[in-house]
Amino acid sequence: MAEVRTRYAPSPTGHLHIGGARTALFSYLWARRNNGSFVVRIEDTDVERNVADAEQKQLDGLKWLGIDWDESVDVGGPHAPYRSMERVDLYQQHLQKLIDAGHAYPCYCTAEELDEERQKQLAEGVAPKYSGRCRHLTEAEREAFRREGRTPSIRFRVPEGRILTIHDEVRGEVRFESDGIGDFIIQRPDGRPTYNFAVVVDDALMEITHVVRAEEHLSNTPRQVLLYEALGFDVPTFAHASLILNPDGKKMSKRDESVIQFIDQYRERGYLPESILNFLVLLGWAPEGDKAEEEIFSKEELINLFSLKRVSKAPAVFDTGKLNWLNNHYIKKSSTERITELAIPHLAKAGRISENPTGDERQWVTRLVGLYQEQLDWVAQIVDLTEVFFREEPVYSDEAKEVLSAEQVPEVMASLIQQLEAFTGELTPDEVKALLKSVQKETGHKGKKLFMPVRCAVTGETHGPDLRETISLLGKEKVLGRLRGFLEQRDRILG
Repeated sequence: MAEVRTRYAPSPTGHLHIGGARTALFSYLWARRNNGSFVVRIEDTDVERNVADAEQKQLDGLKWLGIDWDESVDVGGPHAPYRSMERVDLYQQHLQKLIDAGHAYPCYCTAEELDEERQKQLAEGVAPKYSGRCRHLTEAEREAFRREGRTPSIRFRVPEGRILTIHDEVRGEVRFESDGIGDFIIQRPDGRPTYNFAVVVDDALMEITHVVRAEEHLSNTPRQVLLYEALGFDVPTFAHASLILNPDGKKMSKRDESVIQFIDQYRERGYLPESILNFLVLLGWAPEGDKAEEEIFSKEELINLFSLKRVSKAPAVFDTGKLNWLNNHYIKKSSTERITELAIPHLAKAGRISENPTGDERQWVTRLVGLYQEQLDWVAQIVDLTEVFFREEPVYSDEAKEVLSAEQVPEVMASLIQQLEAFTGELTPDEVKALLKSVQKETGHKGKKLFMPVRCAVTGETHGPDLRETISLLGKEKVLGRLRGFLEQRDRILG
């Protein structure tokens, strides 16, 4: 059996999209599952739309996700070059073969003529396709067009009356009628190959055995199969993964604002690569057997479990809630040091801490992140969650005001102020516990009558992380300031 070889071939017209990342992941897993090779090729023939840093952003996004490759622009390989525009000579050689064999011909139609033809077909209720008007031009007619200064495109001559049956690993048998295709362009007038032509030559010369891609490419498949046959190449195995729908169940476009769509945006917000990888694979794939109900998978587990047979042809719905649940799971499993490293840029950008905290500040930030780590769906949330630590004074919720209006509150506050003023050591969580115990003994108030008012006076909220850790991190002076401020302005605060 030949080595399994798959590829991911992005166009450098934008950054790594979730749909592209899923395609890359499925291709990667299938290659690794079969001890094969995974190739990353850059299809840059759409030169007008190419973005300067898009190629590197695509590669960076894949690396961040943990997807590695065997051949590409950065590591080379036996089938170099791996950019389409560096392979133009190869396309020309195979184009000439098609022309010489009568499978392709020059087309001198202008854009205006083609548009007029298309509009007429639409008006007649006919599915638009090229009429073949240049199919049988004589050499004299071609020469006349050349004298007019027309530069031809090259079209593939689609055979008539054929039923093309394609086996798709996801969709089973798919049939197309060649008469519905129309002769299609394989080289533009400026000499650049079109996608359908370049991808066939590249996949064949790079010995790709399995083409895994999105459902939107299914309509390209009959054209490509005809090109494989005309060039004498073996046809690879195709697998077209389902559409990804937005949370409302509608087809997702790149302008859809209901979900974040690019991998670097998730990275910037503080999603972990293992959670994105885990989430992407579940968009249209599920394991079988006793693993069928599981949702948490490492990359190594996915390599062992992945099968194209388990890729669903039904559309996959992008469930943001599930993604956040997965990310929270991986954040909780991570070390606090790792999450702190990811949180520092967000806190620094918000002006909360220095850009490169060290020493005591670094230790304080690590404790702060650890206090909220289990609550984080993504790391950037640390800024809003910890706002209470950076305010000059608390913002009291209605629930907090109700708690603080109880008759024992002034006595509890006064006692805690006295305990803190007399305290001279390091305000550790254990020392906070001891101070609160002393307040309990002195006032006789305990439980909710003690702890709830203290939390509300210090943070302005009735709920939050561990009170001892919170007071310890706020520090003696800030806590004293908030307690005194509450007592001094109690009537104004409570309204």
